[in-house]
Amino acid sequence: MDSKLMDRYHRHLNYLRVSITDRCNLRCLYCIPDGIFPMLSHEEILTYEEILRIVKTGSKMGISKVRITGGEPLVRKGACDFLSRLSKIKGLLDISLTTNGVLLEKNIEQIKAAGIHRINVSLDTLQPKKYKQITRMNMFKRVWDGIMAAHAAGFSPIKLNVVVMKGINDDEIEDLARLTFTYPFHVRFIEYMPIGPESIESGRILSGEGILKRLSVLGELLPIENIRTDGPARRYRYKGAPGEIGLIFAMSNPFCSACNRLRLTASGQIRPCLLSDEQIDLKGPMRNGCTDEELAGLFIEAARTKKRRHHLGDKNAHRLNGRMSAIGG
Repeated sequence: MDSKLMDRYHRHLNYLRVSITDRCNLRCLYCIPDGIFPMLSHEEILTYEEILRIVKTGSKMGISKVRITGGEPLVRKGACDFLSRLSKIKGLLDISLTTNGVLLEKNIEQIKAAGIHRINVSLDTLQPKKYKQITRMNMFKRVWDGIMAAHAAGFSPIKLNVVVMKGINDDEIEDLARLTFTYPFHVRFIEYMPIGPESIESGRILSGEGILKRLSVLGELLPIENIRTDGPARRYRYKGAPGEIGLIFAMSNPFCSACNRLRLTASGQIRPCLLSDEQIDLKGPMRNGCTDEELAGLFIEAARTKKRRHHLGDKNAHRLNGRMSAIGG
């Protein structure tokens, strides 16, 4: 049980992203393009006890970093109590939360009391009207108030995730980057990834090179060295800025060679790669009475099936069937 999770390409997998629900209170264009999606039934979703058992097993095998995602994790009843229980698992050095921010202000004190100090918030625009266009909900003020509440409560770092879409929000790249001159936020620009059968058209993709060109208008980007527990973002800072810029270019500059993560979906599947539909069922074996050793074996199987790289950007590549809202990207 104390063996490390190593894949066939000698990547040490120490990071588990855990989706606790497929439900969300927004309907973002790049996540749910048609605005509707079939939701899992209550019985199909892992219980908190099942999730905690999986994470405990992973922690004994070398998982030291966990990020809680959804859908929107804060819409699930008891999410903050679950975070408190999660933070008590031995071996976890880094626990964080990804949220759309709609319920952040309401829950900020409970999240902090649960032992969570790092959060990621999705924020694709600073314009309320455009926010409603992208998310189909008029929630910009609630999200911004949540970010400010997290800042006042001492959360650090606060990472703002920006999915860049040509013709939708690419005209705000500079404005979003300017936040780093005022706040100690990490503003992370993410290439749009066409996931799901009804994903928005590929013409919306602005390459990483195009994003960098816009960012260079504000000055030189000074590289920041990544630490061992960092994710895939390339980190930079403008001179004199308290915040950071993060760049995640999964399409034009894949980071597969350094990928250290597995994903647990709300339905109990381990996915070795976000950009592949391959997955291994944990829920069925658990509900059929598997031992912890057998559960550990499924982790090892997932590590061994992890591919060298994703193929989403390849010519004639198959479109992914899973929706981002259900995967917990």
